[in-house]
Amino acid sequence: MAQRNRAFSRAGIQVTHPDAAAVDVGGATHYAAVRPDIDDAVRSFNCYTADLNAMADWFEQCGVKIVAMESTGVYWIPLYEVLERRGFEVLLVNAREVKNVSGRKSDVLDCQWLQQLLTFGLLRGAFRPADHMCALRSLCRQRARLLRDQGRYVQHMQKAMTLMNLQLANAISDVAGVTGQKIVRAIVDGERDPQVLATYRDCRIKATEEEIAASLLGNWRDEHLFALKQALGAFDFCASQLAECDAEVQRALTLLHAHDGTPAAGKRRSRSRNAPKFDVREHLFKVCGVDLTRIDGIDVTTAMTVISEIGVDMSRFKTVKHFTSWLGLCPGTKISGGKVLGKASKRSANRATQALKLAAAALRSSRSALGAYYRRMCARMDKGKAVTAAAHKLARLVYLMLTRGEEYVDQGQQYYEERYRERVVRGLAKKAAELGMQLTPAASPA
Repeated sequence: MAQRNRAFSRAGIQVTHPDAAAVDVGGATHYAAVRPDIDDAVRSFNCYTADLNAMADWFEQCGVKIVAMESTGVYWIPLYEVLERRGFEVLLVNAREVKNVSGRKSDVLDCQWLQQLLTFGLLRGAFRPADHMCALRSLCRQRARLLRDQGRYVQHMQKAMTLMNLQLANAISDVAGVTGQKIVRAIVDGERDPQVLATYRDCRIKATEEEIAASLLGNWRDEHLFALKQALGAFDFCASQLAECDAEVQRALTLLHAHDGTPAAGKRRSRSRNAPKFDVREHLFKVCGVDLTRIDGIDVTTAMTVISEIGVDMSRFKTVKHFTSWLGLCPGTKISGGKVLGKASKRSANRATQALKLAAAALRSSRSALGAYYRRMCARMDKGKAVTAAAHKLARLVYLMLTRGEEYVDQGQQYYEERYRERVVRGLAKKAAELGMQLTPAASPA
């Protein structure tokens, strides 16, 4: 017998927000709708700032307190900020969840449909961090774009050298490293002798000077040298842009300081080349009150990405299950006719989710409890599912640290293996009892 949904009474759907309005966001024109009893219930406004303020004034005249809008590109951001600044409660809803019934479609009908759904409380807003945290998020996203652009120009340098049959990438592992940059800059400055270029070899390079000299014997064509010069110039420009962006990120983190003190000494880790040059760990500790880098697999770059995307206020998520579900790290629910059709987690473009998955993949060689958990998941399922499972555990740890303010303490790989063995033994003993048997441990050898 099907159970009745307790969320709705027999009286039907009740009016939840009589003072609701909705906006159909567009690139040039916004259509706004208020309650139908007003004579001019739908109006159109241009996208200019004066028109956005005029829309907010009209909402105030109509007694509107809550506004819903679809997340259309980036056109909704200026309107969202104006309405939020004017004191309205703004709900940003997913366009796929508010799709109208089939039939005629227009901007006017869309905004009226949104207003009707919001009036009966059938819409829920998407998560958006506080305004001061959005500033840090924008800067971190800009920094990620600059890193991607810089990596693209490294590929351009490698292509130009390959076209000249300069196989430097086969002799050293990183063209953008110390040795690679010295050689590339010497080539751009006019040096062509392979023996002279090989002398720029760093002492940490495994390849000998003879091997590097052999890889730098090629055909010096002018068009490819010009492409190499331009790629190097673009690489340096991105480096200068990154330095400016890091200064802005540091300033934004300083404005978010809410705790005093410094983080305790943690595990010594190698510094990533793409990490900011300032002490990100100390700044994040003063923002969060906890040190997220104590979690195995999470470095300062990952911690900064996660904090910039989710903020430090976890009150929007009722429980840790809500948080991991929002990240898309929970098993999905696909049931029809009483049959479970699939449990795959939903695809997510969330940057925090991608950062946690990269951190989970880095646990493959970690001698910690999280590393042992990840390797056990890899033995049970394919690698993609194991990465999602480990990222789910990392997300739970992040949520608990931010909500409770407690530091993470790794119990070690041996502790995890012992706990896992105890769970397996309890399961076997329970199964044996169900079959009318008794599990007897074997005598340990002398």
